Amino acid sequence: MTLDNKVIVVTGGAGLLGKAFIKEILTCGGIAILTDIKISLAKDFIDEMKAEYPDSFYASNMDITNKNSIVSVIKNVSDKYGAIDCLVNNAYPKNKNYGKHVEDVSYKDFSADLAAHVGGYFLTSQQFGIFFKKNNSGNIINMGSIYGTLPPRFEIYRNTKMTTPIEYVAIKAAIIQMTKYFAQYFKKDKIRVNCLSPGGIKDNQPKSFISAYNSFCSKKGMLNPSDVASTLIFLISDSSSFITGQNLIVDDGFTL
Repeated sequence: MTLDNKVIVVTGGAGLLGKAFIKEILTCGGIAILTDIKISLAKDFIDEMKAEYPDSFYASNMDITNKNSIVSVIKNVSDKYGAIDCLVNNAYPKNKNYGKHVEDVSYKDFSADLAAHVGGYFLTSQQFGIFFKKNNSGNIINMGSIYGTLPPRFEIYRNTKMTTPIEYVAIKAAIIQMTKYFAQYFKKDKIRVNCLSPGGIKDNQPKSFISAYNSFCSKKGMLNPSDVASTLIFLISDSSSFITGQNLIVDDGFTL
């Protein structure tokens, strides 16, 4: 699949998945716009992409919880490239107390994480949706999760310090439903809105956890970022032109 110079804005582009998405978009002929609240976190990667793809890569700070920041990026990118074809909502905002066991989560922390993550995805979808509506075309892809669709399998975390945070499952379930809402709302404006829900991504987790996780899967188990990136390209490309309002799960069978 080729992207034929489609202009794609990726939030959270400085992260593990974000960098894989940017690289795959560029490889497939798209114009990749890396945005993050702090792009300096990916300085080496950004320098590498600028050198290799000087005409097809652009990086900009963007805060998904700040309307002015979002609108500024939309204007700068559309002025520079003449269009924006797709938004990939991939940012993963969380506060410093994120990741505790449920008994230790405060109401304040729970609310703050939902406000930043769900609220940020709402705000970017709203503002890009308004822009896309004016152009009578657009594509929004939200990053969900397998844990937005099924209860956590707590047994796979046994003998580790890891858990599935209560905030995470609430956030990702909300994003999946919000995807359907925006897809229905913008359906007549020729704007597609879909959700991509990956399974676990390898990121130096304990061997015991990986083994327990993989026992629920088919042939690979935990995924590499590139495994998710290839599916993202499908959702960006014209090959998925008639898919909207869907949640596409990529998890090697974990949720079965």
